[in-house]
Formats: sequence, structure tokens, C-alpha cells
Amino acid sequence: MISKLLVANRGEIACRVFRTCRRLGIATVAVYSDADADALHVREADEAVRLPGAAPADTYLLGDLAVAAARATGADAVHPGYGFLSESAAFARAVEDAGLVWIGPPPDAIGAMASKTRAKELMGLAPLAPEDVTEADLPVLVKAAAGGGGRGMRVVRELSALPEELAAARAEAASAFGDGEVFVEPYVEGGRHVEVQLLADAHGTVWPLGTRDCSLQRRHQKVVEEAPAPGLAEGLVERLYELATGVARRVGYRGAGTVEFLVAADGTPHFLEMNTRLQVEHPVTEEVCGVDLVALQLRVAEGHPLEGPHPPRPTGHAVEARLYAEDPAADWAPQTGTLHRLAVPDGVRLDTGYADGDTIGVHYDAMLAKVVAHAPTRAEAIRALAGALERTTVHGPVTNRDLLVRSLRHPEFTAGRMDTSFYDRHLAELTAADATPWTRYAPLAAALADARGRSRFGGWRNLRSQPQVKRYRGAADGVEHKVRYAATRDGFQVEGVRVLDAAPDRVTLDVDGVRRVYPVRRYAGTDHVYVGNLALVPLPLLPEPTARQQPGSLLAPMPGTVLRVADGLTEGAAVTAGQPLIWLEAMKMEHRVTAPATGTLTALHAEPGRQVEVGALLAVVQESAPTPGAPTAPATPAPSGAPSASREDISA
Repeated sequence: MISKLLVANRGEIACRVFRTCRRLGIATVAVYSDADADALHVREADEAVRLPGAAPADTYLLGDLAVAAARATGADAVHPGYGFLSESAAFARAVEDAGLVWIGPPPDAIGAMASKTRAKELMGLAPLAPEDVTEADLPVLVKAAAGGGGRGMRVVRELSALPEELAAARAEAASAFGDGEVFVEPYVEGGRHVEVQLLADAHGTVWPLGTRDCSLQRRHQKVVEEAPAPGLAEGLVERLYELATGVARRVGYRGAGTVEFLVAADGTPHFLEMNTRLQVEHPVTEEVCGVDLVALQLRVAEGHPLEGPHPPRPTGHAVEARLYAEDPAADWAPQTGTLHRLAVPDGVRLDTGYADGDTIGVHYDAMLAKVVAHAPTRAEAIRALAGALERTTVHGPVTNRDLLVRSLRHPEFTAGRMDTSFYDRHLAELTAADATPWTRYAPLAAALADARGRSRFGGWRNLRSQPQVKRYRGAADGVEHKVRYAATRDGFQVEGVRVLDAAPDRVTLDVDGVRRVYPVRRYAGTDHVYVGNLALVPLPLLPEPTARQQPGSLLAPMPGTVLRVADGLTEGAAVTAGQPLIWLEAMKMEHRVTAPATGTLTALHAEPGRQVEVGALLAVVQESAPTPGAPTAPATPAPSGAPSASREDISA
């Protein structure tokens, strides 16, 4: 029997495993980097061991440190969570060699399936050799042989781009997994990402625990998942079960695992990989099957057989949305800072590794939480999850909350007709500015709450004076708002709006006969004011002078690490508009910084390994003078999320 368990991971999955351990009476041990010293998973564990450093390569990816921590604390078992060491056969062997119980499949099974190239060979499939790819093979997908989560993955549609994408994928894979091996395979256009959850014991039993659909993805990373996968023919489901259980038996699998497929538009399944671990999206399977997969992992590791002649049959439908600290309108840029408040309504499941007041740093994944709804039907589950997310309070960095709500309510998703290109087609409409009356009057509510907070009388005067004016800028979209109101003995007067009540934390307005309540919150250490989930930054009445950057300056769009610079890039080099110059890594995502125009690189301050803050100067490109008589290039639009000159006035 397991008495004390160490989780060789962090954040949400560590908290998730600890929750089951507490229920079973198993003591828990956390490991943590310096960046995670005050993290929720550390606070929830019975004991915790420091891993000196901050970067994953110096901490969580070093299996010998995790084994040493288990020995030091007297733990008798190790759970790898997902990511980091969960698919390392070497780590699994090290755990077993130390006399500890490994909560996972046998090392040989991990070794057989952890490399996607070897897994395909085991399935009788052969990836394309990069040097043999021709125009007829396009589009193709470059993938990392190790790891997952979309790292080291590139879609290539032009043969000339293949060498550059191969180099980028190798660099990203080496950084993320310590293994730069990549391979090439045909890319299935418009396919659905469907997977089968497996659970196997040491006595020859393999359970397929239903299907999941994970087609809503950004940058090949999943955003919304559901179980069971909708709209699959009964024959296809049985075929997926047959393929998944067959590969598990072939490698002598034990524990929880997932076999992933791309299902083409004609219903043909294409094997992708087998993840020899628990998946991030495992809660939807737990909800529809009524099981605790972590508890079953522990039972299997203790040698118990899976009970019952058949696996639990899925009932109802479950949908999960991943809440990320990122800005979808700004190329999914990850966000950092303090999470002041995260509150989800009752009736849905919340799995998270953060609590109010925690800091979201640059070293790890940007996922804040997973929100899951379970209902008798798919339509009811979608409605419940969308409604819960809409009422969820998130105060802190910009998140994808609004995108999730709109995605769940999009007709293509509600009809079950989505595929992995969903966001390629619909991102612009899903991130369009919110023009509802509620949002329009939020700056007015902020101004009235501020006025009430500064004076219990609201600042009224006996003599009629000029209206009060306040300016705000949207923290997420950069849009500026100017509002005007008059303070009177009876309260506030605003043209076209009845102010029913105003307090420092709550304002009630009547707009065209419709009453709306605006909760208002402020937090120490920040100048932001939150009206509902809308973050506003108060501005001085007269704009302050701002520092001017040299034309052509390339600034870091987020805090992170310079991963690499373009080969041969030096000051004085000629560059072309759109040419990738610098690659940044932040929160497990890679971001390219490209030349804004054709010209000459006059300054280069980026070097591999350098840590940069948001707004740091990386390089300067001096635009070439246009050739006389040449057509003028169209103006480049401002990037999504950049400050906008548009204003919305509400006058007294």
C-alpha cells in the first residue's frame, strides 16, 4: 500500500493528484523551483522540497532531483503528473531502481511509445524523410518526436519554408524536451482531433473509457475538450477502441494512457501518437464515466486488478475549457502578473493551480484553470459551461475567457462541426470588441464609484459647475474612454442615463429602462479598476508626454527568454519585411519577432539566453527609401491588442 507520494510536477496537476491522495489518506510531497516557492501546489502538500533554479531544464526536468526528494522525505511512490518527466522511460526506471512505486506504465512501454517515430513504426506507419518531401506531399506537419503540447510542431505549406521550419522545430523541441529529433508526416486538412482514454492493469485487462474530441486548438495546443466525441458513427467508435486497445496490448501497457487520432472529413482515422500518461483533459472522462482516474492509477500501481468485466459506460456529456493567461487578439501572447481574483460559479468543476493573490510568472505554461461542466446532453453541458464562464470573475492579467464563451456558443461548435482549423477561420470574429451596452457604460460606472469613494457626498456644489470628466484606457484592448457626469445634491446626473445608486464598490444604472448593476473592485499595488471583468486604467485628464522610440524599433511583446536569432544576423544586415529575426520563448510558447519593413538592421540587442522584460529593445530596422516610381506598399495595420485611437464618449 502506498503511504506517501511525491508528485514530480507542479501547478494544477500536482494539486489534482494531492486532492485524491487526501481522500485516500496518502501523505503528499511537492517539489518546487525558486519561481514556485509560494505556489498553490506547495501550500497544499504535506511536505515540499526545493529544486534550486527557475527554468524547467534546471529544476522539474532533472529526474535525479525528484528521486532524491522522494528519498529525503521517505516517500514510497512517485506520480509524474503530465508533461515534464511523465513520458521519460529513463526517469521511470530511475524511480523503480530506487525502490519506489512508479505511478505509470512500464518503462519499456514508455520507451516504445514516447517517441512518435518509433510509435508509428510499431503501428506499421512510416514518417516522411525531410529530404524526400516534394511539392506533391504538401501540406506536411513537422513534429517533435518526443513530448507533446504542440511544442516543436509546424504546418508547412511551401517547400521553400521546410528547412527553416525544421530548424525552428528542432530548436523548440530541444529546449522543451531535451531531444531535438523531429519528423515529417502528411497534414490532414480539416481533421478532427479524437482520442481514446485507456486504463490497463497488470493482469491483462485493458479498458477503453470512451472517446474525447479536442479539435478546438491554438498553436496545436488544446483549448476546449469534450467527452464523448460528438457525431462519430458507432462503427468508427468501435474501430478506434480496437486500434487503441490493440496498441496498448502490443506494448504491455499498464496504467492510464491516451491514444490520439486525426479523423478526416470522410471518417478515416489517422493514428497520431500514444500519450503514456494522464492527459490535461482527463476530467471530462472522469465526469461522464463517474471514475477518479488518479485513484485508479494508484490502485493499478499497487497491483490491484480493474474491477468488473466491463469498463464504466459513459453517461451524459462533459465539456472542459482551459482558461489561459493570454491575449488571443495579440497572437495568443501569454500574460504575466498577479491573479487578484478567480471565482467560478457553483455547479461546475474547477481544477486550478492558482489562488487569489498568486503570481503568474514567465517560466511555465499560461493555463490558469480548467472549468468543466457535466450534463445529460451535449447542448446542456455547453450551455452550462458557457454560462459559468460568462459569470466567472477573473481579475489580473488578460485571459481568453471571452474567447471561450464565444467559442462555446459558435454555431459551428454547437452543431458539432468543428475541426482543428476552427480558430484559423473564426479568430477575428471571436476576438472582436464587445460593443454591448453593459461594456459601453462600464467606464461611467468606474468614474461614479471613484467619485463616491472620494467623497461621501459625491462632491456636489451649491453653484452649478462644469461636468466632471474622467478618462480611462481598456487594459486589454487599449481603447480610450472619456466620461462626463455632474455631481448634485441628489446624486449624479448623466445625459441619457439614470444613476439609481452609486457606491465605491457597486453602481446601478438605468439605461433605456433596463437596470444594470456594475460591481467595481480595486486592488492594492495596481492602478487598474475592475468593472465586472473589464479592466480599466485611469488616465490623467491631459495626456502626459511619452518617451519616443526610434522608428523601426523592435520591442519584446512579452517577458521571456531569447531562444535564438536568425542565422548570420548582425548589425548592418539587409532584412525584408516579415522576415523572422528573433525567437522568444515565454510560458512554454515560442514567438517570432519579424522585420517591420524592408531595410537595414542598425542595432541588435538580443542574444540567445538573454532574459528580457516586456517592452525591452531587441533590435532596430531602418526602412529603405522607396524606389522612385515604385508602387507604395499599403499601410500595415496596428497589431491586435495595440492601443487604439478610437474613443467612446459618455457625456453629461
